[in-house]
Amino acid sequence: MNYELLLLGGGSGVGKSTVGFEVSVALRARDTAHCLIEGDFMDQIHPAPDGDPHRTAITERNIAAVWSNYAALGQRRLVYTNTVSILEAPMISRAMGGGAVRATCVLLTAEEETVRRRLAQRETGSQLAAHIERSLFMARHLDERAPAGAVRVPTDDRSVEDLAQDVLRAAAW
Repeated sequence: MNYELLLLGGGSGVGKSTVGFEVSVALRARDTAHCLIEGDFMDQIHPAPDGDPHRTAITERNIAAVWSNYAALGQRRLVYTNTVSILEAPMISRAMGGGAVRATCVLLTAEEETVRRRLAQRETGSQLAAHIERSLFMARHLDERAPAGAVRVPTDDRSVEDLAQDVLRAAAW
């Protein structure tokens, strides 16, 4: 079976989860079958498993387990959100069973001021400065290493509905 994978990546505070949920809303409104996985929950284990310090293997196993349930129900489209998802298309495609998986990589971006503002609203604990620093580092890292063909979508001062439509156009869904 042919599967379609839409990867939403970007640093913290660019709107990955929010846009992913809105993409799902738009697809439901069109009665387009799909499923959504919030990747942040696929590797929440401490300590990291032996031999898997970056938690990549456990992430792949968890995606494979969840996807197998979706696929058994006839699903063929997956929206997956995670900071580095655009760099992990091969791993996520393997977790979907390999074979014919058409992946679209969308890198969501935002200016530093926007990221700082959004994270200040979200992070209420002691980790705000660390989240901002990590987000800005990841934004540069992802911009430098984005795969060829990755679509960059700036999220500053835009409605989530417009962003979702841009993402859906990128995926040709």
